[in-house]
Amino acid sequence: MGGADAATPVVDAFTRAYWDAAAEGHLLIRRCGACGRAHHYPREFCPHCWSEDVAWERASGRATLYTWSRVHRNDLPPFGARVPYVAAVVTLEEGPRMMSEVVGAGELRPEMALRVVFRVQGALQVPVFRPDHE
Repeated sequence: MGGADAATPVVDAFTRAYWDAAAEGHLLIRRCGACGRAHHYPREFCPHCWSEDVAWERASGRATLYTWSRVHRNDLPPFGARVPYVAAVVTLEEGPRMMSEVVGAGELRPEMALRVVFRVQGALQVPVFRPDHE
């Protein structure tokens, strides 16, 4: 269950490092010391080999658009106030796919370059992505 509203994540002892990094403008992922693969969403074990030898790593912030849906109606707070918005799955440069939102984009296309930015949501900075024109 969420924090102040259903869309606000709950910060706990495990995820505190993730949210602290986000507050400083950095996206963290987890990397397995046993198999070397990165993953996201953060877990205390590797979803590929089940090892518990995982550690936080700063992601580059670069991604490509994998798939998306332009949402025109959502009655759940706080999403209703943001329609239309782009719900998306992005492929991080490090390999994992991440559910997020694409902001500031007109025309979307598969594999378009994106870069992480952070949006204030309650007391947290939440990662979203924008087109990367660099």
